[in-house]
Order: sequence, then C-alpha cells, then structure tokens
Amino acid sequence: MARVEYHKQKSHSMGWIITGLFIAFLLIITSITLLLYPFASSEKEVYFQGENPILFEGKQAGNAIVDNESVYIPYTFLKEYIDDTITFDEKSNSIILTTKNKVIQMPSDSLTYYVNEEPVQLHFSIFKVSNGEKYIALEPLLAYYPIEYSITPETNAIWVKKDGETIVHGHVTDKKTNEEKLRLRMDATLQSPYSAVTVPDEKLFIEGEKEDYYFVRKENGMAGYLKKDFVEKEDLVQKVSIQREKVEVNVPKIDGPIHLTWEAVYTKNPDPAKMPKMPGVNVISPTWFELGDSSGAIKNLGSLDFSTWAQKQGYQVWGLFSNAFDPKLTHEAFKDFETRQKMIRQLLHYSQIYHLNGINLDIENVNPDDGPLITQFVREAVPYFHEAGLVVSMDVTFIASGNWSAFYERDKLASLVDYMIVMAYDEHWGSSPVAGSVASLPWVEANLQKLLEVVPNDRLVLGVPLYARLWAEKDNGEVSSKALSMSKVQEWLTENGLTPVYDEASGQNYAELYSETEQITYKIWLEDELSLSKRAELAMKYDLAGVASWSRFFADESAWTALSLKEGQVTKK
Repeated sequence: MARVEYHKQKSHSMGWIITGLFIAFLLIITSITLLLYPFASSEKEVYFQGENPILFEGKQAGNAIVDNESVYIPYTFLKEYIDDTITFDEKSNSIILTTKNKVIQMPSDSLTYYVNEEPVQLHFSIFKVSNGEKYIALEPLLAYYPIEYSITPETNAIWVKKDGETIVHGHVTDKKTNEEKLRLRMDATLQSPYSAVTVPDEKLFIEGEKEDYYFVRKENGMAGYLKKDFVEKEDLVQKVSIQREKVEVNVPKIDGPIHLTWEAVYTKNPDPAKMPKMPGVNVISPTWFELGDSSGAIKNLGSLDFSTWAQKQGYQVWGLFSNAFDPKLTHEAFKDFETRQKMIRQLLHYSQIYHLNGINLDIENVNPDDGPLITQFVREAVPYFHEAGLVVSMDVTFIASGNWSAFYERDKLASLVDYMIVMAYDEHWGSSPVAGSVASLPWVEANLQKLLEVVPNDRLVLGVPLYARLWAEKDNGEVSSKALSMSKVQEWLTENGLTPVYDEASGQNYAELYSETEQITYKIWLEDELSLSKRAELAMKYDLAGVASWSRFFADESAWTALSLKEGQVTKK
C-alpha cells in the first residue's frame, strides 16, 4: 500500500509542475508580446496653443487678436516672417512700413493711417497694444504685402499664406478601419501621441512625407502624420498667386555710363560764365544741402541760375545732401520718423525750386550703431524722391571699420537707391602718419572686388580723386601734407624742374624732392591723365555704372577725356 500511494503522489506533483511551467511560459510570451507589439497610442496632444493661433508655413507662429471681426497680428510676427524692414517709431508711437513707392505710418489707437502723408480713414484702429505687445490690423496690410489669409473652421486659426506657396490636395480614403489608424500623429509612428482624428473621404492638404506616412493638414488647420495607405493624393496642386499692382518708377534716364563730377559749394556758387568745358560729363552734383540742426532743418546754398545753366549744357543736376559729418547731430536728427520726414519734405521742396534731376546722399562719420537709422531714412526717402522723378544716389566708402565706414548697410542700401558711388580715395588721408598715394590702383581694385560681393556692379559708380597730396617728410620724422589740384601739381613740378617717373607699386607717376635747407623730403603720387585713364579702365573692366570725380575744382582739361568710358581705350605709361 505504501508503495502504491507513493507513486500516486509523485504523479500528482509532476502534473502541477508541468501546468505551472506552461502558465509561466504563457506569462512570458504575453509580457514580450505586450512589450513589443506596436499598440497605437491613445494619448492626445493639444495642437494649437491659445486663442486665434497664427498658422504660417506649416507651424503655429504666435497668436492673433480678433476684435469686432478685425484680425490683428503681432508686430513681431510681421517683422520676423513678412517684412524685416518694418519699424516702430517711439516718438510718434507709430509703426512705419515702406514699399518701393509708399511710406505708411500707422499711429497707435487711431482710425487714420497715412500713405505718403495722405490720410486714410478706417472704422477700426489699424494698430493697437494689448498686454504690452503691438498688433497691426491684417486687412489693410494685404494691399502692401503678397499675402492672403483665412480663418479656419472650428479652431479659428488665422491661416496666412504667401505668394508662390504650393498646396497639394488629397483626401482620406474610404477604406474601412478603426478610428485609431485615422488619427493624425505627432510623428510617423502609431506610438506617437495624436493631435486630431480624420474620417473617410475627408479633404486634406498634403505638406510632406516621412517613410510610409504623409504629413497632412485638415481644413481646420490641425495637422499630423497619417499612413499613406489611408491617403489618396489628388492631381490638384494649387499655387498661391497674389496679384499686386506693378510699381513703375519714373526717374530721368542717363544715356550711356554715368560721368558725374561734384561741384564743391562752400559759401557761394561758381559763376557759370567761368565754368570750363567738361566733355563727357553728364551729371553735376553741387554740394548745396547740409543738415543744420537736430530738428532736421537743412541749410541751403542752391542756385536756380546754376541749375538752369547746367541743364542747358546737357548736364543733369543731382543736389547733394550731407549730414555735416557730425555723428551726434546725425543721431539726434535721424532717430525719429517725424524729423526724417521733415528732412525729406525740405529736400523735395528744394528739388522743385531748383528743378533738380536727382538727389545725392552724402552721409558720413556716423556711429556704427546708428547705421540702421540711415538705412531707414533712405528707405523712407526713396519712394518720395522717385515719385518726384528724382534719381537717388548715395555715397559710400570701401568696406572698413570705424565711424567713416562701418555704419553703411551696403547690401540693403544698394537695393533701395538707383546708384551707389564708392568714394575710392583717401587710402592715405590728409593727416596720415605715413606718406602715400591718395588711392593707389592696386588698393582700389582689391577693395572694389570686396565691395562688388555685396553691391551689384550695374548700380555702382567708381568715385575717383582729382587731387593729389604733396607730402612733406621732415628729417625728424614729422609728416604733413596738403591737397593740390592737377594744375597746381604741374606748377610745382615745373618750378622744381622735376620729371615724374612711373611707380609700379601704385600704378601712378611719382615725383620726389629733397630740400637741404628745409631738411624735408617732398613726395607726390600724381593724379594725371595716366592715373585717371587707369581708373576709367577699372570701371570698364568691372562693367560699373560709371565714374564720379571729387571735385571739379581740382581738375584740368585733361581729366575729362581721361575719365571718359570709351571701349578700346588704352593707357600708355
């Protein structure tokens, strides 16, 4: 009996063991399956943040305000995504935007805004402040920017589209499947949280793809990834096309390359009867206008008689306006919209009085931080000047550091003005501690190449010097100089019986004299027919818009023919 019962008990224990092992195996397999099987996530994420989200280029870009059916978008959105030139003027509490032919001022909480100073009435404020942030009414902006917008159903998102955007249409297929597979996922996997749910045959916009998923957007603006198996791409590809009125800029034309010379007017204008012939010159730019004070008042030395005489000779007259080369005064006058407008109005008034063909802007010696103020002035001035039929040119230096160069935003300025004139001189300036050429040819060409990386050649005019510096180097190391006109240089050479020699390093003729009695070495690098012809050749080599010379007073009769931009012109050493 004992043996029989023993065998029964052993058989019973083995069964439990096998059963336990089987159950454990099932638990392991189940755990692995639960761990590895790609169950769809049921986690939902909020797609849009806040009320009236702005949908732009496939993502939320801040939030708008809707007030009495008027949509307002943040100033920061407009500046970051649509127009980085838009600016806020603190003094007038206005937003300023410009186009090629318009300057628009939008004062805060006003039912009136101004286009080229003409009032435009609205039944709502165009610009308002909410919780410390600036907002601009979107509807009036459609006249100035190539954008359109719609308000999406359900989500009330403001969907902003730009001209040229491509929209690909599609729809959800009618395949039968469970809801979780029609959810829009935040990433191209079912384990990703979802943002929204689609239904069979629902219209979609296809914006991208990743692996076996499309990135699609619903008509309410919400978007996410949906498996390609459940999306049917349509043939309809829509391109956003926004028609805007073409801007015609009516400015006087120049026949052939520009050949400008500046007429330096310090106290009174020259007597036209005593003006020399200047063959080849087609533009005279008299230095008539200068910033007078921080209120924007402009000093005026203009002469209708001189302008009438010049135009009868076939010259265009481009009145020069300077900032008096005073950085502090420039900051005060250029920092406010109202003062900038005052200067522009005066220049327009003078252009009418003196029948000008153009305005030449000569802004120099400005604190680098104030460079954007100068650009903004030009941006606001050009539409008015063009409307008045004026050519707009601006003088700049070669690219360098310091107040005389670093403030110029050359690439932006070049897109605004008709011509940029590079003052390609003063490599060695009047108080330079070292004697040298005013503008050696290798120095000019090297710097010209750098400038042409940011300024188009067809808008660039090469400024050339008509003066030379006579350097005096004392034996004790002191160095000084004085500027001489072309005729005065020839007189000095003749008086001292000197014959210039060609200097390979500068590309110019050079003369030197040592005075035993004064213990001074005199040096001069000549601006003569050779030098000026080479500068003209540089302008032709780089296919520039022309040449400009500083100034007419320093020239002799050989200067004008030497600077003429004629094909096949050959310089002889």
